[in-house]
Amino acid sequence: MSEEKTVWKPHVVVAAVVEDAGKFLLVEEVTDAGILFNQPAGHVERGESLLNAVRREMFEETAHHFEPEALLGVYHWRHPTKDRTYLRFAFTGVVTGYDPTAGLDEGILRTVWMTPAEISESRERHRSPFVDQCVADYLSGRRYPLELINEFLHLQ
Repeated sequence: MSEEKTVWKPHVVVAAVVEDAGKFLLVEEVTDAGILFNQPAGHVERGESLLNAVRREMFEETAHHFEPEALLGVYHWRHPTKDRTYLRFAFTGVVTGYDPTAGLDEGILRTVWMTPAEISESRERHRSPFVDQCVADYLSGRRYPLELINEFLHLQ
């Protein structure tokens, strides 16, 4: 007798961890759990590379152009109240421009630059534990070369 197996499908997301003069760029957004803080982040779309996804999400949520320079880490988290698991690929990099005429994604209220202390003090308003952990990893100097990422999107 064979048992039917449930296919596990994690939500694959990317995030941009950007620091400037000791402050980190976050977004304040409307979620089903209220108004929360997060790094600029979002889902990878079908056929999209991780690097293009993080560039796109950063622009859509902040109107800032972003160029990834390093992989900060890969994070795995199961939401405590939803039947949802996330795999987050977080990247560090630089802001290469800003478009003040660009609108922000629906649900994004504003962008905000926060110090590590301010981020820590707002922990109860973080979208996930990724927010604190990514800042801690960034401050510890963690960086991995982008060459670690191998994507085979156009193979048949």
